[in-house]
Amino acid sequence: MRDLFQSILSYFSETFKLTVMKKFKQVDYFISIALILAFSIVSLINMDATFIIGYLVVGGWQVISMIVHSYHHWFTDKKSLRNTYHWITLFCLVTMPVGSFIILLFTAPFMAIFYTWLCYHELYVKMQRPIHLLK
Repeated sequence: MRDLFQSILSYFSETFKLTVMKKFKQVDYFISIALILAFSIVSLINMDATFIIGYLVVGGWQVISMIVHSYHHWFTDKKSLRNTYHWITLFCLVTMPVGSFIILLFTAPFMAIFYTWLCYHELYVKMQRPIHLLK
């Protein structure tokens, strides 16, 4: 009886974790798209330093997302694309004070778009149930 209870509890626990992860990834993906689009449009309209604020807001959101993914070990296996991206971002953040800030001005938009694609790929490709992958 105890084994049955533990297996049922384990099943619901895993289902709950997957549901929470999927909901977070959906929110993360759509917030990234909304922030990138909003700051791109506002920067083009204003033609001022708004894009710097956009860099900080979009980058800040994506760093928070990376911390959540790392904390919960979501898609962060040693050889995963997300893990590699986390290390590259950490390197960029650490080297920013010694001059890589200029390089980040040009690479940050591509990094933000890549990170959003990574979220999309994990949400709509990797998290599909196996039956969907067979079709």
